[in-house]
Amino acid sequence: MPESAPALHRSLRLRSVVLFGVAYMAPMIVLGTFGVVAEETSGSVPTAYLLAMVAMLFTAHSYGKMAAAHPVAGSAYTYARRTLDSRAGFLVGWAVLLDYFFLPMVIWLLGGTYLQAQFPAVPFWMWIVAFIAATTCLNVLGIKVADKANYALMAFQVLVIAIFVLLSLRHVFELGGAGALLSGEPFLNPATTAAGVSAGAALAAYSFLGFDAVTTLTEETVDPRRTMPRAILLITLIGGGIFVVVAYSTQLAHPGSAFAAPDSAVFEIARTIAGDAVAALLLAGLVVAQFASGLAAQAGAARLLFAMGRDDVLPRRLFGRVHPRFRTPAVNLALTGAIGLVAMFLDVSTSTSFINFGAFVAFTAVNLSVIGLFLRERKGGRRLPWWSHVLLPGIGALIDLWLLVNLDPAALTLGLSWLVLGTAYLAYRTDLFRRPPPETHDIPTPEPATSTP
Repeated sequence: MPESAPALHRSLRLRSVVLFGVAYMAPMIVLGTFGVVAEETSGSVPTAYLLAMVAMLFTAHSYGKMAAAHPVAGSAYTYARRTLDSRAGFLVGWAVLLDYFFLPMVIWLLGGTYLQAQFPAVPFWMWIVAFIAATTCLNVLGIKVADKANYALMAFQVLVIAIFVLLSLRHVFELGGAGALLSGEPFLNPATTAAGVSAGAALAAYSFLGFDAVTTLTEETVDPRRTMPRAILLITLIGGGIFVVVAYSTQLAHPGSAFAAPDSAVFEIARTIAGDAVAALLLAGLVVAQFASGLAAQAGAARLLFAMGRDDVLPRRLFGRVHPRFRTPAVNLALTGAIGLVAMFLDVSTSTSFINFGAFVAFTAVNLSVIGLFLRERKGGRRLPWWSHVLLPGIGALIDLWLLVNLDPAALTLGLSWLVLGTAYLAYRTDLFRRPPPETHDIPTPEPATSTP
């Protein structure tokens, strides 16, 4: 008899899944990158985030469709593998590894950078090790432990965001009265251009990375066919709403795009609206945001490796295992943490180059997977709505391809090199593509939905 596939424990409900997704997105990232996006858009940051949110909603719709059709761990890798082709699925999963492996690294790298700036006497590597050790321990102990930690971390992060927004609005009120609080200038000013806003939206789209990652928690979610589509849409709307509101209030407090240092512009704005005390609170909020985001990002990366290991695409005895007591992919969590140590030797721009390529390859593949699902179901005699399974995902795929080809040339070079390496590995595992990649058919089946999705 075939070896039974290891299973994860179902305990997460809609609220917890949404919280993990929003934490992964790190809402405070809109403040951390505000100066860069403002410079790109000539002072129209909320417009860029609004455009990016609309663009991401198309892909979020496709993730919801695929999560309902295939409620198992693996995200874009599983969807492409089961709907398009097993070899295409492997290459999508290989590309997504760039996103999932390096996103926790970038998160820990940013957190360490913030702390080193505040405490220069402490070696940088100590902050990186501290971040990795704490998040790895929480994730190994179980998804419920990480879930509870996420509640506390997100509550503090939301509190800091709310304080910053209120202080920004108070500053604007003191300068211009109540009428100044409602202005169209943050969205459109004399310097705004379509090209600038488009470029800014491409940057802002990176802030949305994470709405897709919750699909890796499908096998730990109660009633995933119903919960996952709702969670993905809510995460995109909630995260996008926070981004637009924060960007609007911050742009009101500091019109235009002139900063002494765009990379740390938010600290400059914080000192303007309320002094050094708020700048210190903002630093604490950014560090907490990085920790919460790192917790969710590492959980997602480990579960992608688990899905690929269970399929024996990666060595199953190593990657396809769960801890017998905690029911978590402990080996994968440890590996993700170990890779995060590379952050001590890289800068943010190099690391993010990997992330952006993998993310947009995954987004494009998921949109195409919905179209593939439509065609397969049609051959089987079942007709799905064409507007939700062809039109919307087709628009989403075009948007994602546009974002992909407009990445920095270095990102494209690194990403394509990684795909070449993955193709060579796939050729080795499939006897030069003469047979499909290995696949496990004993995949845990979710309990029946309590109502029609």
